[in-house]
Amino acid sequence: MKLAILSDTHGLLRPEVVEHLKTADAILHGGDINKQSIVDQLQQYAPLYIVRGNNDKEWAEAIPHDLTVTLGGVTFAMVHNKKELPPALDGVDAVVFGHSHKYVQEEKDGILWLNPGSCGPRRFHQEITMMMAEVGEGKIRVEKVTIPHEVK
Repeated sequence: MKLAILSDTHGLLRPEVVEHLKTADAILHGGDINKQSIVDQLQQYAPLYIVRGNNDKEWAEAIPHDLTVTLGGVTFAMVHNKKELPPALDGVDAVVFGHSHKYVQEEKDGILWLNPGSCGPRRFHQEITMMMAEVGEGKIRVEKVTIPHEVK
């Protein structure tokens, strides 16, 4: 099963990101979507698992603050700001979060921590990134995807 993992789109779904979404079996979004039209677009490509970010206001009240989902035998805990994770991560294999716009892929205490970075408007001089992952039989393989951009 192929997953697209993204966060912090902040109202912008780049064409290069859409190309990756077209190949995904499911999409995980770590919040800061900024508008319903982005949710609607994402849902056109694959089942969507999404959490609310600090910039997702009244329009996003129905989107959960945190979410746990199992795909391909891998259990993901999702939250926008990792400081707001529920304290118990029993049975969780990977944590998907966003907020910092900084790409993170590291294993700590048997849990894979994944921040796909931001693939929306470029901010804080960060690169524009997302993740593609293969999951199956309880295993996960993650690939960093860097989206080319104009340096201004």
